[in-house]
Amino acid sequence: MVRITDLTKKYGDFVAVDGLSFAVGPGEVMGLVGPNGAGKTTTLRCLSGIIPPDAGAILIDGHDLREQPIAAKRRLAYFSDEPRLFDYLTVRQHLEFVARIYAVPDAAEQAPRLLEELEIADKADKLPAELSRGMKQKLGIACGLLHRPAALLFDEPLTGLDPRGIRQMKDTILRTARNGAGIVVSSHLLHLVEELCSHLLILARGRMVFHGTMAQVRERFAETAAGASLEDVFFRATDATGDAG
Repeated sequence: MVRITDLTKKYGDFVAVDGLSFAVGPGEVMGLVGPNGAGKTTTLRCLSGIIPPDAGAILIDGHDLREQPIAAKRRLAYFSDEPRLFDYLTVRQHLEFVARIYAVPDAAEQAPRLLEELEIADKADKLPAELSRGMKQKLGIACGLLHRPAALLFDEPLTGLDPRGIRQMKDTILRTARNGAGIVVSSHLLHLVEELCSHLLILARGRMVFHGTMAQVRERFAETAAGASLEDVFFRATDATGDAG
């Protein structure tokens, strides 16, 4: 679903992402973790097409993001930590707008189901200014899921959600993966990554420290694989690069 090869992004002389390569297959949920400034958000923005990389290739469901941007983005959904909504469209109108853009054939059935699933159906005629931070987040998720993307990118997906919303978000991510999507979750909440993810990518200073399954990362960085928390593993891995904290 997602494959990047030798991804590099620079800001002047500063190398934010340095020769990064990884793949996320159907049904996989990959946690993207690292200290502040490690290059996580830059990586996601390059993957989503928001900013162009300086080098490297990005494939989304087999489509080259540079050569086939429209085809690639049709198979992609990016969820930033701050929902980007239209001030003068209601919740329902947001979904209608997205349905037209992506030509979703069954939007009339899909949209109400998503609103019910995310528990915002009663807000269908509300404008964004009338929604809580968590409700805005849910609306963004509904808009992103409407066209059934093959690749989903989440940047801090639990921001602003209450405990019930957090559970719904976890369930939505896992159910979408079970349906065959490849998912990347970037978060500082290591317990969330531990609960959700089948694979892990640790970044430090724009470079890959580790990429593999959760079991493999424990075997490599934990003193004993049994009982080691992801937090223990994270600090052991980033300590080795001098980037802990």
